[in-house]
Amino acid sequence: MPPLPLPATPLRRSERKREPAPPALVGMITFPGSRFVIENGQRVAVEMFPTTQIDIERLTAYANHRLGIRYRYVATTLESFSWDPVELPLLYITGWTPMPKLPDETLDRLRRYIYDGGTLVVHAQCGRKEFVDTARRELARLFPERKLAPIDTDSPLFRSYFRITEMKVRQDDQPFKSMPPYLEAVYIGCRPAVIFSPIDLNCGWDVVNHPIMGGILYHQDYALAMGTNIVTCTLANLKYARAFATEKIFHGTYEKTRDRLVIGQIRHNGDWDPTPHGLPNLMKYLAASTTLNVQFKRDTVDLTEDKAFDHAVLYMTGLRDFKFSQAEVARLRTYLSSGGVLVADAAAGRRAFDAAFRREIKRVLPEAELKPIALDSPLFEAPFKVRTADYTEAVKASQPELNAPHLLGIDMEQSLCVIYSPYSLGNGWEQIAYTYNLGFSDEDALRLGVNVLTYAVTH
Repeated sequence: MPPLPLPATPLRRSERKREPAPPALVGMITFPGSRFVIENGQRVAVEMFPTTQIDIERLTAYANHRLGIRYRYVATTLESFSWDPVELPLLYITGWTPMPKLPDETLDRLRRYIYDGGTLVVHAQCGRKEFVDTARRELARLFPERKLAPIDTDSPLFRSYFRITEMKVRQDDQPFKSMPPYLEAVYIGCRPAVIFSPIDLNCGWDVVNHPIMGGILYHQDYALAMGTNIVTCTLANLKYARAFATEKIFHGTYEKTRDRLVIGQIRHNGDWDPTPHGLPNLMKYLAASTTLNVQFKRDTVDLTEDKAFDHAVLYMTGLRDFKFSQAEVARLRTYLSSGGVLVADAAAGRRAFDAAFRREIKRVLPEAELKPIALDSPLFEAPFKVRTADYTEAVKASQPELNAPHLLGIDMEQSLCVIYSPYSLGNGWEQIAYTYNLGFSDEDALRLGVNVLTYAVTH
């Protein structure tokens, strides 16, 4: 018989126990495989998709130090990864050669991972065009119906820890120049679920500031600040992302004995549906809180379609800039002039949508002015008498004196035809806590929403 193994040597009382490994936050994706090239007349195997890990290691260490947290990164592959965002909340892909074309099955699993609450960060090492172009191709395949677009400068990604108003960037061997912060994203709800940088970040994380011919990169200090903000947002959005993924959208049952009011939600060329659970939840709350013998239902509409005029109330929201076409401007003007009501709010209170809405509604009704709705308006009288309003912590931090409901409107023939909130209503209607929401508290968002819809259908 083989000898029995020796017993484990017990620790002396003076010896410190090894601390458990910190939880993993970032999964650095590597792509296995190699190809052969000829170097100095010899056939040499090289990586199919070369990448580096020292950059994410140093960013993780820097973020841990600045934020007072304790996380680690791990190297993994798309073949071995569990696809569980609880295990790895953030996946990271970078490279300087063309990004491999992903199998459809892998794209399906990656898409599910992101919808389940995961975040994908992709950026071009050295800003190489060959990686940028192929990464855009893969992201378009990943979300063909969701637009990868520049992030507005009021995004939490530019203010979550460091307030970033400019970035210093160098192209080739030129001196560093200042530019506005730049990232692109695909949004799921109100969070940037896919974050893409065509400008190099990891050379800065790796403490490299020397020129790279054919490349474009951020200065080290700015790259580290941006990376820390990405980590901060990912951590802050974890609960929101998981709750958003599991929240069910309410669908009312049709009863023939009751009238139906179908509210049309406008599709526009921005992020038109960042709070998909909001309006259905509001309708459910309205049915339970009022005696209106009406069933509410949400429908999505294009302003250029005739069915937009089938709705007594239209609703729109968004996160980013958008622009109506001339045809949409004309149709919305006709709709409002014919007695329709438009209800709108800026999702998460984003300034980019707020500025766009004010600009576009001026195109629709150039002679009208968007004004604060007075507290003695019938809108604030029923079903709930509203004189004060509670806001989210994010609003209180910047405007602690704000305690009245701030809604704007446009009158037409002594009745409001446009009701707009620059503070989010929809996030409160969803009742999914979102750290960066500049809006009304959940309870007051619902109360105001009930009053707004009641006013819209009774005036």
